[in-house]
Amino acid sequence: MNKICLNPDCAFPFNIIRDGYFRRKEDSKLVQRFRCKTCGKRFSNATFTETYYQKKRRINYRFLEFYSGGLSIARSARILKVNAKTIERRVSFLGKKCARLNQKARERIKNIHNVVMDDLITKENSKLKPLSISIAVDEDTRRILGVEVSRIPAFGHLSKVALKKYGYRASQHMEGLDRLFKTITPSLSPEVLIKTDEHRSYPYVIQKYLPHCRHESYKSERAHVAGQGEMKKVAFDPLFVINHTCAMLRANINRLIRKTWCTTKKIERLKDHLEIFQYYYNEIYLKGVTPI
Repeated sequence: MNKICLNPDCAFPFNIIRDGYFRRKEDSKLVQRFRCKTCGKRFSNATFTETYYQKKRRINYRFLEFYSGGLSIARSARILKVNAKTIERRVSFLGKKCARLNQKARERIKNIHNVVMDDLITKENSKLKPLSISIAVDEDTRRILGVEVSRIPAFGHLSKVALKKYGYRASQHMEGLDRLFKTITPSLSPEVLIKTDEHRSYPYVIQKYLPHCRHESYKSERAHVAGQGEMKKVAFDPLFVINHTCAMLRANINRLIRKTWCTTKKIERLKDHLEIFQYYYNEIYLKGVTPI
């Protein structure tokens, strides 16, 4: 028993004894109570858990599955028969928890030899405010190694409209790539092979963080209608693994689906959503799947 008294003014904070049980109403679980013999402060095992004060613990895992399978917050709330505000709070809670679990998983993996990476374009409430999602994937196991979100200016025929309506929008893509490589570099072999398309930003950031690696770039091919436009119309696609992963993101994260009425209003919630999907994809979906 390594519990200590929660009272900061307690003279002997380790003078703790067991003090019975109580049955938690939400899941009918017996929870051990404790009492400080010095000051009389009472607490329980539940006091030290991440879900302290949560009244709907039973929905956490089911919501993680729903949110990683294309369902929206409103639809998940309806199926789970809870208020939508309860589900909204779970997005932030699960996002932070999954981010910690993803980091621990990366720390266990070392000397990855084959990586593919690419960027996926989405929007921040409007097509005039696009976002870039930088993704790195282990080509051998299909595990998502890291995901970062960055703001970019509108491009193409929307650039002039966006400049007139919202003003100048600085590109933060290089900062996003920096964060991505700082995250994944400790897990990579110094001689790792990195495959990308011909985006002009990739050679600079790869050389900056992995000067001894091998970098192969391939020309972007025409998109196929399958896979939300992420799969390519070629007999052999050297970037198939990353394109397939981007197609999975498009299909299973509702705010990334093309022609959807779900959208991102806060970048922080998009990041939480990506962390949740990354954990589900790596630890649940790919478990037992034969690597390609």
